[in-house]
Amino acid sequence: MQITRSDLGLAARVAGLTKTYGTGSSAVTALDDVSVGIRRGEFIAVIGASGSGKSTLMHIMAGLDVPTSGRAWLGDRELTALGDRELTRVRRRSAGFVFQSFNLVPVLDVRSNILLPFELDGRQPTAEELGWIDHLIGTLGLSARTAHRPYELSGGQQQRVAIARALATRPEVIFADEPTGNLDSRTGREVLALLAEASTAYGQSVAMVSHDPLASSHADRIIMLADGRIVHDGPRMAAADVAELMLSAEAVR
Repeated sequence: MQITRSDLGLAARVAGLTKTYGTGSSAVTALDDVSVGIRRGEFIAVIGASGSGKSTLMHIMAGLDVPTSGRAWLGDRELTALGDRELTRVRRRSAGFVFQSFNLVPVLDVRSNILLPFELDGRQPTAEELGWIDHLIGTLGLSARTAHRPYELSGGQQQRVAIARALATRPEVIFADEPTGNLDSRTGREVLALLAEASTAYGQSVAMVSHDPLASSHADRIIMLADGRIVHDGPRMAAADVAELMLSAEAVR
């Protein structure tokens, strides 16, 4: 599939993407001629076994890594055509991140952690943006915790703060890398429901990397990688079907 700037409704996309680590006989191909796009307001799960290339794909789509060859866009900006300074600026303004390890700043309280993307971008949020942040804080059940620091919060509350921070600037895409990996099952389900709500209620694009069939079943669309190539791209599936799909890919390796 050839994806170009002219494609409408895509929040992020890559075309002919290849990523190789090392050289010569020790070279390892993490991605092999991958082309895929994420629609606006879509919640996708990128699944696959360890080493399949799923995290590498997400990192390149988010501007955290660069491909060996191929092109990547975030919104209408071609990441692969930007220098380091401009790439950092686009990433700050167009991508939100939710990681397994939360990545909150321990010396900042909840509200300051949520406002951190604005500080890093060197600007103050507008009145409209402050209203949006207050809405997020209330919706995510953090109103009574805004003056607390991360160590005073449960794991689920910390992940809610990370989600609020990711949504605060209304980026093109939220990239979530195993966002429930450090959470108990109940809290994990709550976090997945919040990511799904970000897509359905706020029109937010969400790209989640996961190896968990249950987590992946919350997504609108499931993309599976094996050996650096896309081997499945289809609509929402039940957790049992996702597990069967992953097992079938393992069986043919």
